[in-house]
Amino acid sequence: MKLIKTYSAAALCSLLFTANSYAQSSVAAPKPYGAVPNKNQYAWQQMEYYMFIHFGPNTFTDKEWGHGDEDPKVFNPKKLDARQWARTAKNAGMKAIIITAKHHDGFCLWPSKFSTHTVRESAWKDGKGDVLKELSAACKEYGLKFGVYLSPWDRNHPEYGTPKYNDVFANTLNEVLSNYGSVFEQWFDGANGGEKKQVYDWPKFYSVVRKNQPQAVIFSDIGPDIRWMGNERGVAGETNWSTLNTDGFGVGAAAPEGKVLNTGNENGKYWIPAEVDVSIRPGWFYSASTDDQVKTLDQLESIYNTSVGRNSNLLLNVPVNRDGLIHPTDSTRLMEFKKYLDAAYKTDLAKGKKVTASSFRGKDKKFAAQNLTDGNAETYWTTDDQVKNAVITIDLGKETELNRIVLQEYIKLGQRVKSFSVEYLEGSEFKTLDTQTTIGRKRILVFPTVKTSKIRVNILDANACPVLSSVQLYKAPDL
Repeated sequence: MKLIKTYSAAALCSLLFTANSYAQSSVAAPKPYGAVPNKNQYAWQQMEYYMFIHFGPNTFTDKEWGHGDEDPKVFNPKKLDARQWARTAKNAGMKAIIITAKHHDGFCLWPSKFSTHTVRESAWKDGKGDVLKELSAACKEYGLKFGVYLSPWDRNHPEYGTPKYNDVFANTLNEVLSNYGSVFEQWFDGANGGEKKQVYDWPKFYSVVRKNQPQAVIFSDIGPDIRWMGNERGVAGETNWSTLNTDGFGVGAAAPEGKVLNTGNENGKYWIPAEVDVSIRPGWFYSASTDDQVKTLDQLESIYNTSVGRNSNLLLNVPVNRDGLIHPTDSTRLMEFKKYLDAAYKTDLAKGKKVTASSFRGKDKKFAAQNLTDGNAETYWTTDDQVKNAVITIDLGKETELNRIVLQEYIKLGQRVKSFSVEYLEGSEFKTLDTQTTIGRKRILVFPTVKTSKIRVNILDANACPVLSSVQLYKAPDL
């Protein structure tokens, strides 16, 4: 009889626990706020950092913008090794390579059926080579994604400036996107210069991408999937929304002004996050005259902080030289940069540490502050709908040196935070480290090294209840 009573008590406790757990899990997650990323955009935003390669006749003529009248036989990279490019990118920690398959001069890095200005007419491999074929295979071998840049401007094609040209370009685009495997990003340059003017049929071009590569994100000044961020210096806005209003605007000269692209639009209609494109050298194409002007480690780290660290992806251009190889100076700098990033972000000092918040949603542990340091990108802390400011405190347990803080919003539910500050405990008093505006997918704050046992993040304002997936702390080495 006593055994039966004990069993009944245990069963009752189990039943109560189950009921209580169900009651807790019945607290609803926040509804998405505003525009949110689709699955392709979300996957793209996780990539963070990848390589741009500018390569073509300009490499051999020492120009940035060719006129399309160059002899295609000047293109002759006798030692071309796409595997070296891919190996370099992989070892540098990059996730992909995007190549200028066709720049403004109209020269095609593959033997296009729709042009007579291609590798087929070049001296390279007696006209039997195909750069896109070699690079797409190399990317696949090294586990990198493959992307293509095609400029609709064509300073060589005789049909440019006529109604027929849009079909020519659409066919050219179709040729690339149907012959070289999976493409993760289609990069469109909006340039439209020279004496001939062409009204580009962007809807037609976009439809070719969607038909052939439905998983690819489309880049232009205004998207539709990802946007240019307004400059080529590698500096996204300190305020940077992933949303943008594009109705009434166009690609190229018809795009919003640079300062708008740099910051996005708060409560913008469309989710169009920013990509930061910048070159490791002063120019986009290789020039021997800039071999001693490769960006320093300090410059690259600064660019990383103002791109990846400001809610953007970093597309770093590394031009291929006349031999068809990445120059040793460039590759050495990339390896130095990778070594530094590995050291800077090796140990998350906040991971697993105690975290408290002034409030969390429905007092449900599913939304508690401890999610911020659990290392899981799919868990998050959030508040009740009406609560738009909060205080998060991380207890490091002992005095700890740090000089980086990384914050992330759970962007599947939209970008929400409008302003926040970070404080550290010195003695018995909290002192301000920084006050900023947006967070987005990732925000990195860099500051002089402090020694503290507690960090406090104050969400000062948000458009809806804040939803953060992560707060990380690091001690990066000095440069």
